[in-house]
Amino acid sequence: MIKTKLLLLEDDPNLSESVSEYLEDQGYEVVCVYDASSAEDLLYEQRFDLLLLDVNIPDGNGFSLLKASREEGNVTPAIFITSRNAMSDVEEGFESGGDDYIRKPFALKELLLRIQTILKRNFYHNPTNILLLGEGITYDIDNQLLTINGVVQNLQLKEHKLLKLFIQHRNELLTHEVIMGHLWDYDETPSDGSLRTYIKTLRKLIGKDAIVSHKRLGYQFR
Repeated sequence: MIKTKLLLLEDDPNLSESVSEYLEDQGYEVVCVYDASSAEDLLYEQRFDLLLLDVNIPDGNGFSLLKASREEGNVTPAIFITSRNAMSDVEEGFESGGDDYIRKPFALKELLLRIQTILKRNFYHNPTNILLLGEGITYDIDNQLLTINGVVQNLQLKEHKLLKLFIQHRNELLTHEVIMGHLWDYDETPSDGSLRTYIKTLRKLIGKDAIVSHKRLGYQFR
């Protein structure tokens, strides 16, 4: 099972440890950073499913960090974690590209509920945990599992990332550039041949007509 990957930017080591341990116990993979520079590097180098961003941090602030990342095309959902409580701060948080805002101190359970809500919303605003992709074909959002006629399918990492990208952008035309940027990290070399192989594998599983090729443009999941 592939775990949902979270980036936690929090400069208080005790709070960072508490949050990360709790979320890891809930089945998430958590990558912790403590300053803006480190977070910026990771946002460039790796792909995450959700960002948890403190605002008052060394080397900058969470608002500016997310705004710059959004301008570079990063659409990963984000929750701000902060002790700021002025309405102007809340407004700045959403204007910088944040999806939610939780004030310190907070209950870990509340943070978990907010994370779960945003992750489900990111899957095409689906109200349930299970998506129906075709006859006998389902995708479990919480556990990130593709099941066909009750049998869990073992996908390679990039095949799974591609399927997840398609589901989150159903009916949208995804360009080759967008797909390549999502599947391959900065230190990897994208491969057209490998992408075609991943597409072929997914078509065998969920149906040939489920993924439409747009010549010289990209692919569309229906």
